[in-house]
Amino acid sequence: MKTLLPTQTLFIWLFLVLVSFQSQAAEPQRKNLLIVGDSLSAAYGIDSDAAWVELLKERLEQETPETWNVANASISGETTDGGLRRLPDLLDNHDPAIVVIELGGNDGLRGFPPDVIRTNLAKMIQLSQQHGAEVLLVGIEIPPNYGQPYTTAFANVFSSLAEEYNLAFLPFFLADVYDGEAMMQADGIHPTAKAQPQLLDNIWTELLALLE
Repeated sequence: MKTLLPTQTLFIWLFLVLVSFQSQAAEPQRKNLLIVGDSLSAAYGIDSDAAWVELLKERLEQETPETWNVANASISGETTDGGLRRLPDLLDNHDPAIVVIELGGNDGLRGFPPDVIRTNLAKMIQLSQQHGAEVLLVGIEIPPNYGQPYTTAFANVFSSLAEEYNLAFLPFFLADVYDGEAMMQADGIHPTAKAQPQLLDNIWTELLALLE
């Protein structure tokens, strides 16, 4: 058996490294999309496979194959304060190109001051942008029984942030869902499985520009 000379071995090794590098370079680099939300994005009360986030993963594979990974960091009951505290680690772990912020509903239902909600969301937006990510802000509304001044101030939190930071913005996540037949669970707060495709359509309209 012929023994290879050291220079021949080195040449072969360099050749294999170059081929491997070229192969890796040819593969498209998948980007990460991070969702930081509450029960509306955490499949509360429904099969997780039917949730809008899972439907989003399927649509991304159809529309932009081998381009996007989706990380869902949504937790039922999450508030803007909790999301803000978790966000730095999430950004470091996932290095997202896009961050979807779907928080504030639980704050509103608990009557938290709109200024506090706005401050928390603003910090989340700033952290995401400083990390190099684009942000889609998802707005929500609360029932009118909280009083018109509060419900108006609450809704203005989202629209004012979207304008200040020039964000992709969905004003009302539950549009065409909240008052739809069989679209809401018995609690009147959480969408049913039937509503999930509509939630995805609502998100998709605003998300599409960021995916290009």
